Parts: sequence; structure tokens; C-alpha cells
Amino acid sequence: FCVTDRIYLKKGGCEMTDKKNNFKRIAENRTNKIIDMLELLGNLSNTSFYEYSDADIVKIFGAIEEQLEKTRSKFSKNKKPSRRRFEL
Repeated sequence: FCVTDRIYLKKGGCEMTDKKNNFKRIAENRTNKIIDMLELLGNLSNTSFYEYSDADIVKIFGAIEEQLEKTRSKFSKNKKPSRRRFEL
């Protein structure tokens, strides 16, 4: 037996709860890091400091959307992992 969230589970039940707790903890941390990085990316829109073209913006967001779809597909049964580095 093990104690998890004040509930007693039979042996073997802890592993699934631990996996779920680990997923939740790591997913929250990684998602928040991505959100923070997107906010930093948004800072590049300040034309007082940066110059860019519409084509640059299309390329940046195209790469982000492509990777987002690849990552989303990893959570489905049809996994096709690939990695590509972004360049302007």
C-alpha cells in the first residue's frame, strides 16, 4: 500500500498516480516556459528597436505552427517524429 493525496492505494496504483503527477508538473513547467518565450518573441514587434518584413513574420509563425502540429501529433497514435531548426 502507498499513500497518495491521503488516499490509500493497493501496490501498483501509485505508479500511475506518480506518472500523472509527473506529467502534470512537467507539462505545466514546460508550457509556462513556452508561453514566456512567445511573450519574448512578441517583444520583437517593437519597431523602435527592430526592423522586419511581413515575409519574416509569415516565416516565423509558419515555423511555430508547423512545430506545434508536429508536437500535437506525438500525442496521437500516429506518431511521426522529426526535427527541423528554424532559420530566417
